Amino acid sequence: MFAARPLSCFPRPVRSGRSCRASLVALVVVFSGCPALAQSGLRPSIPGTASPTPATPEQLKQREQELEAARAAQKAAAEAQERLKADIAALGEDRGKLNQQLIDVAAQVRSVEVRVGEAETRLRGLDGREQDLRTSLEARRSEIIEVLAALQRAGRRTPPALLVRPEDALQSLRTAMLLGSVIPEMRSRAEKLSTDLGELVAIRKTIASERDKLAGDRDRLRTDQTRLAALVEERQRKQSSAEKDMEAESARAAVLAQQIDSLQGLITTMELDLKSAAKAASTASLQGVPVNSKPDANALRNPGRKAPAIAFASTKGMLTFPVNGTKIREFGASDGAGGSDKGISLATRPGAQVTTPCDGWVVYAGPFRSYGQLLILNAGGGYHVLIAGMERISVNIGQFVQTGEPVAIMGNRSQVASILATNASQPVLYVEFRKDGTPIDPGPWWAANEGEKVRG
Repeated sequence: MFAARPLSCFPRPVRSGRSCRASLVALVVVFSGCPALAQSGLRPSIPGTASPTPATPEQLKQREQELEAARAAQKAAAEAQERLKADIAALGEDRGKLNQQLIDVAAQVRSVEVRVGEAETRLRGLDGREQDLRTSLEARRSEIIEVLAALQRAGRRTPPALLVRPEDALQSLRTAMLLGSVIPEMRSRAEKLSTDLGELVAIRKTIASERDKLAGDRDRLRTDQTRLAALVEERQRKQSSAEKDMEAESARAAVLAQQIDSLQGLITTMELDLKSAAKAASTASLQGVPVNSKPDANALRNPGRKAPAIAFASTKGMLTFPVNGTKIREFGASDGAGGSDKGISLATRPGAQVTTPCDGWVVYAGPFRSYGQLLILNAGGGYHVLIAGMERISVNIGQFVQTGEPVAIMGNRSQVASILATNASQPVLYVEFRKDGTPIDPGPWWAANEGEKVRG
């Protein structure tokens, strides 16, 4: 790499006119080969040189083709959107089919989120290894030049004319004797450089392949998210048509929430004073505990159900986390303020999909104190599930939701005050289980592996 040098270091041209311009052009050509200058994106201008030439007919034709391709892609996207709307409208006529599509597409979204996260982790490792190799090779730039120069000189050296100049033969023999001791070391250095360069090439190929896969997964994620958003919109449209006074209920819930200080007070107030939440709580008390409390796989496969398929107490070891993420705080751990955590905290990806871990009725959905957006489900049998920290909730108070159904979206940062105090850089979801108003350890309810999780 060229070191920066003052202009005084370069000889001044004593000629003028065309020869002076030629010298300047030569100097620019030398500097254009400098990696640092090339990476900076700078392009020296040459006084008196011609302005950029206009586009050729071939270039104009290529641009026109690219424009046509963009128009075709835009038209195809619009047609696909119309087909999607028609499909969703047809599904909306059948509650069971709509619910099943919601659960299936939400599961697809979460599956792709996992693949995207894994690919990004692999790429970070590969990028780190590539940077290490590039740094190592850059530090040995002089060694690389020395090895290549020695190999080039050895390849170009011709045999001496023994009978014409014997002293050349003697010099060659002496050189050969010297090289005899140097070549093994040179070979070792060359092999080490060759190995590093080969690994760098292989890593670059792997990175390119991983990036292609990641781009494909991100495209699939966007497609699935678009379909899921349309399904959620249709579900809420159907819900709104069934509940005419939903907006008034939501406004009243917001006013009541501002007057309450505790989570338990919020649950009690909602289920007593808010008509839709009271109806949900009443239904939960009547239907929240199935007669047959043992897990029934067939009941879980019924997308048209309007009550829990399995009693919440019987789902221990079967529930999935509401979001893809990493547990960063456990139940009972210190909260940093002299108390202990009454739930668990999961660090997630920005914009991650949040689904319900169980069947239940929504008794609150909206902002609350330092919890950000809060969702409370009455799971029946005296159990409540609280989920907080989302950016946007997509269900309404009084609504029955099934296991695995999409209910919210995470934002780009943590919304929960107790998590913000820890300077968490990722969005964080807070999950709390309660039995008869008392927080309980949710640990026994989570599935040990993917195969044991409850699926709607």
